[in-house]
Amino acid sequence: MSYYGHEPHFLEACFLCRKPLGCNTDIFMYRGNTPFCSKECRQEQIDMDECRKKKNWKLSSSSSRSLRKSEAEETSSNKTVRTGTVAVA
Repeated sequence: MSYYGHEPHFLEACFLCRKPLGCNTDIFMYRGNTPFCSKECRQEQIDMDECRKKKNWKLSSSSSRSLRKSEAEETSSNKTVRTGTVAVA
């Protein structure tokens, strides 16, 4: 919210560079309601989102691999396990 209590409309400025969007100029949209002043700004945001998505995917796949590895190490360690039947009265 701004100083004067006026919340800016989402189409007033470019999402990336914050350049004001003119009344009679093209607005390049991305992901439904994200405005950009040019194709270049929009493409830069798309590239950043894709990079972030790939980085998160790599992190999640590598962490799940290390988790599976640690689980395998736990099951293969020398632990004594008792099996049998327990009767409860």
